[in-house]
Amino acid sequence: MSLLLDETGAKTDAYSRVEEGADLSLVAGAVLVPLTVVDQAIADRRNAPLGLLVAGDTPLCAIEPYFGAVDLIAVAFPSFSDGRGLSLAKRLRRAGFAGTLRAAGPLIADQFREALDCGFDEIELPDAMAARQPVEQWLAAKDIVRDHYQTGYGEELSILQKRLAARRASA
Repeated sequence: MSLLLDETGAKTDAYSRVEEGADLSLVAGAVLVPLTVVDQAIADRRNAPLGLLVAGDTPLCAIEPYFGAVDLIAVAFPSFSDGRGLSLAKRLRRAGFAGTLRAAGPLIADQFREALDCGFDEIELPDAMAARQPVEQWLAAKDIVRDHYQTGYGEELSILQKRLAARRASA
């Protein structure tokens, strides 16, 4: 079980996770499948809409062929300290993916604004993380936390750029 939220709050998840191709026939409606199953899901044309679940270190070239076939791409985060999924979201948007982007994993509320700014539309949290930081905390953090680690969006410098500028100024 998990909690799904977007910038307005909690929402219902229309997608069911399917890990094996043999299980596609057991689910009616929207499914979220890994790269190992997506070709079979597309060929079966049984489940719509279709979502693709990828790891944060998945090469963009492995995902791009599916842009026209999937409605959602979920990027799995192994931990809140692993920022590769944020970088992948930016690359997916720059490459032209216009569907829904979902961050899936144990992110923390302080990362909500950055996830949205990197291109994610929604966050899927494990129950343990959702219990520790309820929806209200996420919504408050979205409007409070403005510093970010990613470069290339917004007018503000990233945290790293600010640190480098301060180091140069003090030298």
